[in-house]
Amino acid sequence: MPLNDDSTLALANRFSVKVDNGQFDLGSWTQVQGLDVQWKMAEYRAGDAGNDRWYFPGFTEYTPLKLTRAACKDSERVRKWLSSNSFKSKGQTGEIKLMDPSNEEVITWNLRRLVPVKWSIASFDAGQSKVALETLELQHLGFLDDDKA
Repeated sequence: MPLNDDSTLALANRFSVKVDNGQFDLGSWTQVQGLDVQWKMAEYRAGDAGNDRWYFPGFTEYTPLKLTRAACKDSERVRKWLSSNSFKSKGQTGEIKLMDPSNEEVITWNLRRLVPVKWSIASFDAGQSKVALETLELQHLGFLDDDKA
């Protein structure tokens, strides 16, 4: 039985990626790494408090994202998006949707000021029975609503 986007047999979650409110649909990806946030802590020590100190959440820091999938027809969409961003990236909005095996949305992360950092495809070897993997790395300013004062 052939598998497609609607198949549920032996499939786990997948990720849908869109940029600039869907203007660029980069397709489905099988792996997303780096979807996390970390707070840099600010420490305050009063001169009269001995060894006592207070901690406050400082600025947020987001890890660059690394998307991976088998190279496919959607790879051409990524190439077109990268061409439109080469040397003139203005930091676009992005959206990553986690989809369950039934292709239902689980959660969406809206990314601010998304810019491409690196794209690569695994080396091609016709003598190996391996799928060529495409990797896209993206930098962003976050997915939390913490940019508003």
